[in-house]
Amino acid sequence: MNEFTRRGFLGSAAAVGGAAVVTTAAVPQAAEAAEGGACGPSTGLVQVDRADRRYQDLVSRGFNGRFRGRPDAVYVVHTADQVVDAVNRALAAGQRIAVRSGGHCFEGFVDDPAVRAVIDMSEMRHVGYDAKRRAFAVEPGATLGETYRTLYLDWGVTIPAGVCPQVGVGGHVLGGGYGPLSRRDGVVADHLYAVEVVVVDASGRARKVVATSAASDPHRELWWAHTGGGGGNFGIVTRYWFRTPGAVGNDPSALLPKAPESTLRHLVTWDWTALTEQAFTRILANHGAWHQRNSVADTPYASLHSVFYLNSRAAGQILLDVQIDGGLPGAEGLLTDFVAAINEGVGVEPGVQRSAEPWLRATLANKFDTGGFDRTKSKGAYLRKPWTDAQAAVLYRRLSADAGVWGEVSLYSYGAKVNSVPETATATAQRDSIIKVWMSATWMDPAQDDANLAWIRGIYREVFAATGGVPVPGDRTEGTFINYPDIDLADPEWNTSGVPWHTLYYKGNYPRLQRVKVRWDPGNVFRHALSVRLPD
Repeated sequence: MNEFTRRGFLGSAAAVGGAAVVTTAAVPQAAEAAEGGACGPSTGLVQVDRADRRYQDLVSRGFNGRFRGRPDAVYVVHTADQVVDAVNRALAAGQRIAVRSGGHCFEGFVDDPAVRAVIDMSEMRHVGYDAKRRAFAVEPGATLGETYRTLYLDWGVTIPAGVCPQVGVGGHVLGGGYGPLSRRDGVVADHLYAVEVVVVDASGRARKVVATSAASDPHRELWWAHTGGGGGNFGIVTRYWFRTPGAVGNDPSALLPKAPESTLRHLVTWDWTALTEQAFTRILANHGAWHQRNSVADTPYASLHSVFYLNSRAAGQILLDVQIDGGLPGAEGLLTDFVAAINEGVGVEPGVQRSAEPWLRATLANKFDTGGFDRTKSKGAYLRKPWTDAQAAVLYRRLSADAGVWGEVSLYSYGAKVNSVPETATATAQRDSIIKVWMSATWMDPAQDDANLAWIRGIYREVFAATGGVPVPGDRTEGTFINYPDIDLADPEWNTSGVPWHTLYYKGNYPRLQRVKVRWDPGNVFRHALSVRLPD
C-alpha cells in the first residue's frame, strides 16, 4: 500500500489520571546499548490503566478499526529489562499478555477481549551499529521509515523490508518481511543475524535471551523461529541485529545491501470503463507470464518491483505501480519494456505517469493513510504459476461488478533472490513463488461489516475453489503469508481443503516451530488465534 493507492483510492473513485511510573535503576549509556535498551538516560517503566488520559491513545493504535481492546493495563517500555519487569508484573496479576510495536496487525490479536496486559514497544526505537557483533542493531519500536533513514544516511545500506514507513520493525521482521528490494536481496529474515528475546521459562518467570544464527549457538533454533515464524509465539523481541550472511570485515557499509541510487517509477492505469473481460484477462495473463519468465535469481529485472492493484469497479481503475533502481544500466528501458509486456495485445491504451527521485525521498514518501476507512479484512496467497483462465474469470466478474464495495486484489512481484534460499534455512517457507497476493476490503461504517466481509470471503473462496477455498501448497499455489493473518483459515466453514491453517502459513516448518515453542514458551504465555500451538 502506498500514497498512490489506498489513500487516493478511498478518497476519490492513520493531568495523568491513574498512571503508575515504575522506577528502575539508571543504566550507563554504553551498557544500555549493548544489552538492547534505548540509548541515553533510562526512562522508567510506565504502567497505564483505564483511568489514565493516555489510555485511549495506547489502546487505539491498532490498524484495523474492527477491533478495539480494553486491557487492564498498558506497559510502555524503554529497555529490555523493563520488558522483563512488565511481563513478570502481568504474570503475577494473572493477566494474558499481548505485544504491540507498530500496530499494523490485520487481525485482532492484540485487541482481543481476552488480553488483559499490552506491552507497548513503540518507545524502543534505537537504530545503530553494534561493532561487537558486527551487525546493525534495531529495536522493535523503530518504524521502517526510521530504520531506512538511519541505515542509509549513516552507512548507505538498507534492508529489503516493506513499502510503508509507518510499519513497526517488531512484527514485520518476525513474519519474514519483504518489500521492493526483495527480488534483489531476499526477504528481511535472510539478513537477520540475531535477536534478543524476553521469554518465560518453565518456572513462569521472564528473562532475556540472545539467539544468533551461528551454528555453534545453543539457542540457534530460537533465532530460526524468528525468521518468519510470526509474532506473538515465543516471547518478546527487544532487539534485532542485521548482517547479510557471508558479509566479511568490520566496515559497516559492507555488511548489508547497498540502497539504490534512485527510484524510477511508472504508474500505469487502465479505466474500468475501457476494460472488457477479454482485455482484463489478457493483462492478467501477460502479468503472470512475465513473472514466470523473470523470477530467477540472476534476472536483469531483479531490482524491478511492481504492485498491481486490481481495484474493484468503485475505484474507477486498476493500477500498476512499478519501480526500479535508477542507477541500474538501462533502467528506463527495462521499466518501459515491462509496461509494454503487460499491455501487449490488450487493445486499451493505459495512462502512464513517470517519476524519478532519490531513493530515500521516494521510499519515505510512501506514507499510508486510511482516510477514515479503517475497518478492513485481509487475505493472502503465494502464486507459483500464473492465474488460470477460470481464476481470471472469477476476478473479472467479482471486481467489475457494481457491488459498492471498496475491494482490492494486489499482486506483488516476488521470487528471484527470495527463491534462492532453501525453505528450511529460515522459518519463511515460501521459496518457490513468483507473485504474492494480498486481498482486502476496506470500509468506514460498522453497518457495512457484513457486506464487506461477505465480499472478500466470497472472492477468495471462489478464486481458490479448486483447492477447498484456500491456496493449498501445491503445483500452482504455495500457501500464504503469516503477516497477512486471516483467522478464516482456521475455520472449516471457509477452509474446506482439509489442510490445516498452519500448513498454509508454514508448510513443513510447523513441527520445528512447535519444538521451539515447547523449549521457550512451555506455558503458552504468548498466544493468539493463529499462534504456534504446543504439541498435543
